Amino acid sequence: MDLLSVNDRAGEYPRSYYADSAAHLDRFPAAAGDLDCDVCVVGGGFTGLSTAYHLAQRGYDVVLLEAQRVGFGASGRNGGQVARGQRRDQEDLEAMVGDTHARALWDIGCQATDLVRELCSKDEVHTEFHPGIVHTVHRARDHAHNHAYVAHMQDKYGDDKISLLSPEECREIVNSPAYHGGTLDMGAGHVNPLELALGLARLATKAGARIFEGAKVTAIDEGDPACVKTDDANIKARFVVMGCNGYLGTLQKHVAARVMPINNFIVSTKPMTPEAQNRIVRNNYAVADSKFVVNYFRFSEDHRLLFGGTESYGYRFPKDIAGAVRKPLAEIFPQLKDVEIDHAWGGTLGITMNRMPHFERIGGNILTMSGFSGSGVALATLSGQIAAETIAGQAERFDIMARVPTYPFPGGPKLRSPLLVLAMLWYSLRDKL
Repeated sequence: MDLLSVNDRAGEYPRSYYADSAAHLDRFPAAAGDLDCDVCVVGGGFTGLSTAYHLAQRGYDVVLLEAQRVGFGASGRNGGQVARGQRRDQEDLEAMVGDTHARALWDIGCQATDLVRELCSKDEVHTEFHPGIVHTVHRARDHAHNHAYVAHMQDKYGDDKISLLSPEECREIVNSPAYHGGTLDMGAGHVNPLELALGLARLATKAGARIFEGAKVTAIDEGDPACVKTDDANIKARFVVMGCNGYLGTLQKHVAARVMPINNFIVSTKPMTPEAQNRIVRNNYAVADSKFVVNYFRFSEDHRLLFGGTESYGYRFPKDIAGAVRKPLAEIFPQLKDVEIDHAWGGTLGITMNRMPHFERIGGNILTMSGFSGSGVALATLSGQIAAETIAGQAERFDIMARVPTYPFPGGPKLRSPLLVLAMLWYSLRDKL
């Protein structure tokens, strides 16, 4: 099965709240014939679109190939949360790679959030950056760790944007009996992700990049120049940038062994009044909890609760997405157990074993960046800027990311899904206990 088509119709966005409300672009043409360029970008999500934009700004001749529509994949379907730092917290990273490398990773993660905020200020990007993410804990015993972590970030990193929330303060902001305190990060925020992707496409084309849709890549021949092939086109390029994430398929088996596709699901409710919204989550903050299968939620500009939760590890989405997500929604907000849902959709993202992105050079002139593990709004967008500067000769940030070890999933592509299902059952049981 092909993840690009198994759950969706060719050339069409999924019926999501984002797709139904977006300021859509006219369809870009399909690629045909023999094309030459400086850089061929594969994938029209945050990574690819940001790469095309930042390279075109530098004067490079860029061709971007998207198998479906720009923003079609996880970039246009996710929860819209723009977190700071990396997917793993700083104490984990210090143990994993040492203090100096961990500090550099923190700086890059903060630069990612700053970049999204900057992009959202541009006329071409039709979404605001709304500040504030609450990270809640679902077990009372974890509150002590929260206290220590906030002190660690304030003392060691000088972070003045993160603060501790007592259980009472957390309940005042997030009206749920499921949580026992948390943290508030005012350096983080949330956006409409599809509008961010479409805005990046506008910026890229305005800067001179050539975007093609319905252009599924079938093969990449390494060399100088490299040759990227679709059914109808051959593109010769000095450099290739891969931004496929969960939709990589078999294009790069070495990378696919380290980046596994999983599915996640979101619902949107009918619009509420501003007063009703404030009775659920105050101050228009986004929220993500500490469960291994994370529940995450925020409100849209028109006061709909956008609630994400549950995962699946096969190719096909469940038949009743709304029913699957309603269960965790009702656990977190019992007062919304009968709330009317008007959109329910799924998306495929890429995860790694250690939940850190996989950055790698292949053959000297092919860059691949994927496995953002749920933190792609910020980090995938920044990865495009990093790819552009790397091709231009400044590879410091790329090398900082690439030095983080990412390992193949046990069992390879055939066994990794069953093994992950077993692991997820264990973590689900641990969350309940």
